[in-house]
Amino acid sequence: MKQFILKNEPDRNGRLRLEGSDYRYLVKVRRLAPGEFFPVVLPDGTGASVRVVSVDNKVLVGDISPDTSRDDITYQKALSPIILFQALPKSDKMDLIVRQAAEGALAEIVPFESEFSIAKISANEQKIIRWERIIKEARQQSGSSTTTTIRKPLPIDELFAYWEQITMQQPGTLGLLFHHLPLANESLHRYLGNSSGSQVSNQSEAAASPVVIAIGPEGGFSPAEVERFLSAGFKPFTIGNTILRTETAALYAQAAVRLLLLEKDSWEMK
Repeated sequence: MKQFILKNEPDRNGRLRLEGSDYRYLVKVRRLAPGEFFPVVLPDGTGASVRVVSVDNKVLVGDISPDTSRDDITYQKALSPIILFQALPKSDKMDLIVRQAAEGALAEIVPFESEFSIAKISANEQKIIRWERIIKEARQQSGSSTTTTIRKPLPIDELFAYWEQITMQQPGTLGLLFHHLPLANESLHRYLGNSSGSQVSNQSEAAASPVVIAIGPEGGFSPAEVERFLSAGFKPFTIGNTILRTETAALYAQAAVRLLLLEKDSWEMK
């Protein structure tokens, strides 16, 4: 466990009480005992350490102390938040996509119903709860300091309305359309290099404009959807003559974008 994600703040004395599934995980699975310490992330994103005081009556009581020595809580470099627009895939593939997105420190996941989506929008709240639990587990395992959120699945019209909202609030937002066909000659380096706010010098991720990646379902986007994304300002990029599964495409695209942003200082744009 790289870190434990806390849902609630400690009390005014810095004392924390954990029950239910949190207690079972920490005491029964991790086998923490009084006197031991474990790393946590507070609801505001601050890293801290907890000393276990007691584990009586199915309640873990601990004391919070600042832990500024942990390099894995705060990144050295603040990058553009990455948002994933993911067309709903079939079966339980979305669970894997959500897990990988949280491990990869994406800021937000926005599922939506595409023309070729086999899965359809459901009002099942349990699905959202499961995805939120997967995000928490993935962040705890990976040590990601980014608070990954997930929205309820949207119809495609509402997705574009949300895109307009993002671009109005943050005009430098870059939209990327991952496609199996080469629709333009520009490189991913060039897109990211030309976008404003793709990297900032301070430590606030909110200061950088987002990068939004759109991934299609099994079968990809329809021609009408591709045209709609392009008309909305998305820039197309591809990986050449290979077609990926939707869950692989989501992982591949976000990894490529994040790696290029991390290495942007070493680029020599021509």
